[in-house]
Amino acid sequence: MSGQDFSYSRARLTALAQQVLDEARQRGATACETDVSEGFGQSVTVRRQEVETIEYNRDKGIGVTVYLGQRRGHASTSDFSDDAVKSTVAAALSIARFTAEDDCAGLPDAALLARDVKDPDLCFPWDIPVEEAIEIARRCEQAAFDVSPMITNTEGASVSGHQSHFVSANSLGFMGGYATSRHYISCSAIAGEGDDMQRDDWYSGQRDPLDLAAPEAIGDYAARRTLARLGARKLKTRKVPVVLEAPLATGLIGSFVHAASGGALYRKSSFLLDALGKRIFPEFVRISERPYLSKGLASSPFDDDGVATRDREVVADGVLQGYFLSTYSARKLGMATTGNAGGSHNLLVEPGRHDLAGLLKEMGTGLLVTEVLGHGINYVNGDYSRGAAGFWVENGRIAYPVHEITIAGNLRDMFMGIAAIGNDVVVRGSKLCGSILIDRMTVAGQ
Repeated sequence: MSGQDFSYSRARLTALAQQVLDEARQRGATACETDVSEGFGQSVTVRRQEVETIEYNRDKGIGVTVYLGQRRGHASTSDFSDDAVKSTVAAALSIARFTAEDDCAGLPDAALLARDVKDPDLCFPWDIPVEEAIEIARRCEQAAFDVSPMITNTEGASVSGHQSHFVSANSLGFMGGYATSRHYISCSAIAGEGDDMQRDDWYSGQRDPLDLAAPEAIGDYAARRTLARLGARKLKTRKVPVVLEAPLATGLIGSFVHAASGGALYRKSSFLLDALGKRIFPEFVRISERPYLSKGLASSPFDDDGVATRDREVVADGVLQGYFLSTYSARKLGMATTGNAGGSHNLLVEPGRHDLAGLLKEMGTGLLVTEVLGHGINYVNGDYSRGAAGFWVENGRIAYPVHEITIAGNLRDMFMGIAAIGNDVVVRGSKLCGSILIDRMTVAGQ
């Protein structure tokens, strides 16, 4: 990404957004909203110290949504020319004319829109020549090989960086935008031979490249995780306590977000229907939404509808305080938007007093899960069943690795069965969470 910058200024994106709004108004739209964006990035992958891929991307786009009363139409283009803007608006209007009326369609209430939006300072360019990115990837992968001669191969080490900026606007006077960045270093190691081949990986992802973990540390940790899985056994079916390692615990919180989101709720495809104000976690569980977190991967002063975001407690004392609603889903439910069009914003799960080792001691005997496979979650009734691998724990210590098992339960019971939350917090997208101890799940094996 060395020497690269945006091809279009913020002022140019703003002018394009205004052009879309003006064109829509002149063509008879009763309301309009638009997003104009540009992004670019670079990614390199090294495998066995040889360059496997070098990828560059640069893209741009205009999305246009128009309303004719309560008929909605959407169209998009990657062409920023005047003719393209006109034809895209015309296409959106054409779609709207043939779309059925929807009494929940339309822009947000003007009073809820973000005003005087300040730059949230989420863009940290990584001015890195491709040669340097390749060298970082090589150091990362070599650190994995250096751990042990049993690391016989890798799936590669990758270094990537991406920057983008956008402007969102609507016909109620909202106009806002900012730039963001996301950078990653990752490594996946392979060990063993014959029937006992294992792999594992690790990565670091940050807004600011200065906050990335050292490439050698990433490669080293990926290798050690892989080696720890050698000699994995199967388990006989049983019911035991389970610890979900922090990266998987963020996935459990993601399942909560999905079930508590407007789309699932108004379609009546969530087991958390009518759960607002009810206890769904133990009393010690607190989940906070913090849209203004410095360098947060899901920070934003407004949502995809332009509605201002705000700090809030989603779960307090185990009680569900609020859903995740967009303007549309809120209207479908007869409720108010929570500023979550496009997803959640930096969900912080309050950590407990134990690190992972402390959680294992508290569990005593049970299963530490470090990988899950498949998508066996039924959000209508909460049934949960996924392939898994990890470690059998006895007397608070890891005894041996296990694989080819299934963990099963019901999300409602799993949420209420949380016995402790670790302080080994990791960030995965919009979730910040430590490992989670669940009091009992079914582990199916031999």
